[in-house]
Amino acid sequence: MTASAAVGRLAAGLPVTTARVSALVLLVLGQVGLAGEGQVGPVGWVVGLTAAAVLLHLVDVGAEHTGRTRLSAADLVTLTRAGLGCLVAALTAESLTGRAVTAPLVTTAAMALALDAVDGPVARRTGTVSRFGARFDGETDAALILVLGVAAGSVAGWWLVAAGVVRYAFGAAGLARPWLGAALPFRYWRKVVAAAAGVGLTVLATGLLPSAAALVVGLVVLGLLAESFGRDVLWLWRRRAPAAPTPDASAPEPRRRIPLRRNLAHVLAAALLVLAWCALLLPGRPDRLSLAGTLRLPVEAVAVAAALVVTPDRWRRAVATVLGLGLGLVVLARLLDLGSAAVLDRPFDVVTDLSSLGPGLSFLRDSQGPVVAAGAVVAVVGLLALVVLGTPWALARTARAAGRRRRRSAVVVAAAAAGWALLAATGVRGPAGTSLAAADGAPYVVSEVTSARAALADAATFRRELADDPLGSAASTDLAGLRGKDVLLVVVESYGRVALEGDASAPLRDQLDAATGTLAAAGFGARSGWLTSSTFGAGSWFAHSTLQSGLWVDRQSRYDALLASSRPTLSSVFARDGWRTVAVVPSTVGSWPQGRAFYRFDRVYGRDDLGYAGPTFGFSTMPDQYALAALQRLELAPRERRGGPPVMAQVELTSSHAPWAPLPTTVPAETLGDGRVFGPVAARARSAAQLWQDPSQVPAAYRTSVAYSLRSVVDLVAAAHDDDLVVLVVGDHQPSTVVTGPGAGHDVPVTVVAHDPAVLRAVEGWGWTPGLRPGAGAPVWRMDALRDRVLTTFSSPAAGPR
Repeated sequence: MTASAAVGRLAAGLPVTTARVSALVLLVLGQVGLAGEGQVGPVGWVVGLTAAAVLLHLVDVGAEHTGRTRLSAADLVTLTRAGLGCLVAALTAESLTGRAVTAPLVTTAAMALALDAVDGPVARRTGTVSRFGARFDGETDAALILVLGVAAGSVAGWWLVAAGVVRYAFGAAGLARPWLGAALPFRYWRKVVAAAAGVGLTVLATGLLPSAAALVVGLVVLGLLAESFGRDVLWLWRRRAPAAPTPDASAPEPRRRIPLRRNLAHVLAAALLVLAWCALLLPGRPDRLSLAGTLRLPVEAVAVAAALVVTPDRWRRAVATVLGLGLGLVVLARLLDLGSAAVLDRPFDVVTDLSSLGPGLSFLRDSQGPVVAAGAVVAVVGLLALVVLGTPWALARTARAAGRRRRRSAVVVAAAAAGWALLAATGVRGPAGTSLAAADGAPYVVSEVTSARAALADAATFRRELADDPLGSAASTDLAGLRGKDVLLVVVESYGRVALEGDASAPLRDQLDAATGTLAAAGFGARSGWLTSSTFGAGSWFAHSTLQSGLWVDRQSRYDALLASSRPTLSSVFARDGWRTVAVVPSTVGSWPQGRAFYRFDRVYGRDDLGYAGPTFGFSTMPDQYALAALQRLELAPRERRGGPPVMAQVELTSSHAPWAPLPTTVPAETLGDGRVFGPVAARARSAAQLWQDPSQVPAAYRTSVAYSLRSVVDLVAAAHDDDLVVLVVGDHQPSTVVTGPGAGHDVPVTVVAHDPAVLRAVEGWGWTPGLRPGAGAPVWRMDALRDRVLTTFSSPAAGPR
């Protein structure tokens, strides 16, 4: 090919429609990549796609009005710049929400600014200089400066937004004064000013300049823009013309307007199809998301396209709707899996996890307020409807377009199929290390169906486990080793292994080591180990029931079946052997019938039964210090004064429950009263909304909350002066991945504290670490093993098998 032929082909560019679709697909992929890095959230998606819709609509209008059917190579460079500007707009919107996106924002803006030096030379080299291209280039500069003005304004002062507004104020003035809207001659200085303004605002957006330097740079940017626009206004003023005559009726009619609704539909359909494409390729964990992982060819997409091409016209819409519905469900399942993995560190179980939506909404309401929670519900429902119903609509639109160009579509599909086969045969791998010939969608669907069937079949398995209980009879246990002792099962919310490991946990480890010495001075010893919880990040009731029943309860169906059974629990066995059993559950509002019917508690103390009149602290209805003091006042102290049976109590401590703000602090025990003393504490505490503005601060707040809960337990034990007190402290589950990170495991600490040396000697065979915190090498048991360990260890040999 000769040089002139190459230049000619380059100058020819692409059809307008092809260029617009390609730009939209690349822009959506760019946002997917940024989202995978945690740099674009819902706000950025809305702003970015809205900017893309406006951009493509204006390109369509401009091409229609100038009679262009193709975009030249120079126009494509400008279109790329404009697309990068849309990404800058998305990142700027995210920066206004508090997300740290300075690095990608500045990098993307720099790329857009650098390309400004490319489109002009390309146009001149290929002989495609045009009025459309010049206007397109200028409007792209103006839009980018507006967005960068907002980005810089949020860092260095909102007066910098004027740099972006001046161009649009000039345009608005042209509507009121027609002479301001007249054509201006080309002036290279305008491009220099636009480039300088873009660079200056980008530097300001980094936030690296001292305030004095930032002020100077901002004033220089505004000065250059004022000089450039001022000169243009002066030139137009000197050449202003009298009012234009009335148009001649014989003049040609203006070109038809391009409906914005059509272009918005194009953008929405393309976004949904790109989302479906990504759903076929996405990994199951958010930490493995990457743009490179989506730059592969899924065989399922090729199969869907082939089905649409070969289907007769009269059936094509129905087939597209069915296939689109299937793709929509795959997208929905992927989104639910990623959300579940981000919080619960496991895929979403459609059969059993719907019960988690209520607690999730409660967490959002506690952390962000009722208005945000209600808005989130509306947004989620709208998104689900859009994905499930919008994907069939988008695929049907694509099918209609393919039907109008059936031969060309068949060629494209055949090429894609051949390309996939070639990539599969050669094993070519992309930057993410995975094969470019992807075939992940179908196995994913199969695994989802298999998991659902397994969840449904689990009911029969669990019924067999319920029936198999060697310790179920009264003759099998007598708890002789604990006779006459008050036994407290203290469940600390979200007390996971992450609370004790790593450099950030050093203060809590020091606190527990010091507390071990404090208890030793009071005559108490402690042994600690690890349990593997049946849940992660949420679902505390699964852990509670696992601890009590000795069965692995990791889903709602198992929990419901357990509570409908007569399975003996720790509390019911203690009740059977002569203890008074109580539950202190501050998070329970109203009655809890399962407490009596299944767990066999003689008394259940909910929120309204403990006499608390102070403020709430996030999820927690009262501070743990107060809840434990109420137990001492209502149950332990009366038994010491009047005698009576020993007490077995399950106490749920909730101050360490997400969102970990506001947090209580310890107050003098003599000032507790009815809890009103915590009013000033709550007023001074940082709110959940303030904490979650910067998620990097959440782990520290979590560890502070756990430290408070454990201090409250130690203070109770040390002040009790009860030689017959035995306390079993256990975490219910790890906190969510915002604290642990991905793949942290399900281990939680467990500690037994006792004054009687015989109790500690009885657990020596467990191999637990001396002290209030388990060592890294301490034994790890499944949580469902604890019930049987306790019952067999502290029952006499004659009571049953050990």
